Amino acid sequence: MAIQRRELVYDGPGGPFEGVLAFDPDAGEARPGVLIVPNVLGQKEADNLVAERLAALGYVGLAADVFGQGKRTTRESPDPARYMNQLNADRPLLRDRLHASLAALKAQPEVDPARTAAIGYCFGGKCVLDLARSGADLRAVVSFHGIFDRPSYANVTPIAPRILVCHGWADPLAPPESAAALTAELTEGGARWQLHAYGHAGHGFTDRSMQGSTRPGFGYDADADASSWAAMQRLLAEALA
Repeated sequence: MAIQRRELVYDGPGGPFEGVLAFDPDAGEARPGVLIVPNVLGQKEADNLVAERLAALGYVGLAADVFGQGKRTTRESPDPARYMNQLNADRPLLRDRLHASLAALKAQPEVDPARTAAIGYCFGGKCVLDLARSGADLRAVVSFHGIFDRPSYANVTPIAPRILVCHGWADPLAPPESAAALTAELTEGGARWQLHAYGHAGHGFTDRSMQGSTRPGFGYDADADASSWAAMQRLLAEALA
């Protein structure tokens, strides 16, 4: 199996946007598609590698862009959260950009548009929850160490996609009361949800670049990373069959 990448430039409000598609060119028939929504730094190589891992499992992965072509930051940037904060202040705009990214994935010839899911990390974890909240045509979403605050607009009811929340219990950006509020929200919305909480794991537990972090409540956790990826695989296998 030789996984290929293709840069994908697509339109949307405030665009253009530039993501990376990963797929197996020898798979033949259209396959389920999985949208990957990045963390605070925006679309980057780490997200492209996630897309490739998903492609190796038989999916088509799109590492999406919600900030805009060329709008990226690093941990060393003067304001790493610059573009994220702009979208946090305008959740309807974020919603519309997410839907544009999903539409771009569904439009690819390698993708079966009837079988799609979305996963996201940190800020991206909030994004995929917003996709579910806003009625996106998806079978499943998976949030890894996401943020749980509700958007300014009303949720659809029922919330259709199956939802898996992979959560580090020591995450200071999503304390226990925040997780409890999310589960109440999802229950109220009729969602079919799971919350997997990992003891002693903090924010960014899947992010290998955060190994050795001395910031309390932040850092890579190998056990939580492996367990959450396995849980995601199970859900995708069931939901996208």
